[in-house]
Amino acid sequence: MIVRGIFVASARLGLTREHRRYAAVRQTAVWCYRGGSISAEPRINDRIRVPEVRLVGPSGEQVGIVPLAKALELAQEYDLDLVEVAANARPPVCKLMDYGKFKYESAMKAREARKNQAHTVIKEMKLRPKIDPHDYDTKKGHVVRFLKQGDKVKITIMFRGREQSRPELGYRLLQRLAEDVADLGFVESNPKQDGRNMIMVLGPHKKKTEAMAEARQAQEARKADAKANPGKSQNAAESDAAVAAEEPAEA
Repeated sequence: MIVRGIFVASARLGLTREHRRYAAVRQTAVWCYRGGSISAEPRINDRIRVPEVRLVGPSGEQVGIVPLAKALELAQEYDLDLVEVAANARPPVCKLMDYGKFKYESAMKAREARKNQAHTVIKEMKLRPKIDPHDYDTKKGHVVRFLKQGDKVKITIMFRGREQSRPELGYRLLQRLAEDVADLGFVESNPKQDGRNMIMVLGPHKKKTEAMAEARQAQEARKADAKANPGKSQNAAESDAAVAAEEPAEA
């Protein structure tokens, strides 16, 4: 119908038959590319235009090949929709279902899948070969936190000046850090020199999805604890405030 309409409209403009055919095919291709005549939604009820269908019942039972009118009659009898689930089959496969409920459940499943989707993130931590012990503990704490979250960590040792002549300092520091966090991660990429820097990559033992699941469980546990003991957090905050108020007086 679309091609015929374009063909007739082109004829009114005085175009030759070849030009009219070319214009019709070209415009149809443009509409299909833009999604004008193609829908991602399945055909339902009276939008299904075939003489017969292979019908599947509400509980998944095979009814068999029936005329379209009979399938629509059964859908009306069960107060359900007739949904075309396999349009390319011969004859097309249709199922009796509550289409509104089906769309809602599909959207919720897609949302849950996106929520649980894990994206691999590579964190970076920079150290100096002669790092202070306190700074080292701080940096190591960040690395531990990243590995617990299921993220990879890129450790960079930055050499300056004469430190470049002693790469063994950086190597020993990286080895020490890898040993300190061995229970949470492993060396995915061994230390290697990269210009003035030395780089090592640590990978977590725990997968990102597992870390996310544990974080959600811990959050739900905290919420449940707060709901069960509503005055606990408030009392803790009041005691902290009291201690903070007494410290200046003691000084």
